[in-house]
Amino acid sequence: MSDLDIRLAPAVQRQARLWSLWRQMPLSFRIGSIILAIHFIVAATGPFWAPYGYSQMGAGPPLSGMSLAHPFGIDQLGRDVFSRVIHGSHIVILLSLSGTLLGLVLGAIIGLLSGYVGGWIDEAVQRVLEALISIPFLVLALIAIAAAGTDYAGNPILIVLVVALVYAPRIARMARAAAIDIATRDYVTVARLRGESAWSVMLRELVPNATGVLLVEFALRAGYAPVLIGSLGFLGFGLRPPTPEWGLMISENRALLIIAPSTVLGPGLALASLVVGLNLFTEGLARVLGRTVKLGNQ
Repeated sequence: MSDLDIRLAPAVQRQARLWSLWRQMPLSFRIGSIILAIHFIVAATGPFWAPYGYSQMGAGPPLSGMSLAHPFGIDQLGRDVFSRVIHGSHIVILLSLSGTLLGLVLGAIIGLLSGYVGGWIDEAVQRVLEALISIPFLVLALIAIAAAGTDYAGNPILIVLVVALVYAPRIARMARAAAIDIATRDYVTVARLRGESAWSVMLRELVPNATGVLLVEFALRAGYAPVLIGSLGFLGFGLRPPTPEWGLMISENRALLIIAPSTVLGPGLALASLVVGLNLFTEGLARVLGRTVKLGNQ
């Protein structure tokens, strides 16, 4: 064996182990990962190779239909729908993941502390969470946007905060259930006897042992966040034109559904494929972690 073969052997072994691990993953996890990888690659690189700018007019004759040069056709303003879909990828993904991550942090803190402390504090927190959860998520989002006022309408930061507000109570309930289970463990009792504060116990004992539950919750909520953001855009409460957010694009072109269906088909397929990829990834992740998840429960 040559020196080159000796140097390459560890790398080949690592690749073999990674390939073996990949093949052992559930099929839903692998398919979801591939779909998400494509979306992330497009989101990261799309603005550099998209044929036209997202607001560039004159890309072709308005409502000229699908072609090789314009796979999703041209909208009524002469903008290339394919380019707008590509430019919108990073917007939808960034808003969805940012809002879900913020909701995860808030929900985890509230749920873990509430479940660990217990007593009247836990009861009061749970009543508030139940009140928020009882409101349909889209209605709650619209109430939050209306409360923010017209000055912040269409602000991406507001959309992130709204997504976090909608999902934080649901994540908090799951985090509380995990905290109640973990609080009975011996290592938590030992931490209490050492005189550690509730905050310290949460960071050192509860969070590491609740990671599996929180990770599945994050993936599950992230799967529905694009739908929520798209719904807000479709109703006119999301981002403002000419931002190429997919829900807003569907709303702008819905009147053209009979005349030029491709203008709605493009953003619709992009949104659907992202949601399907996230749901498949979540289902596979739940199997890997030994958890059960109901993908129909938003």
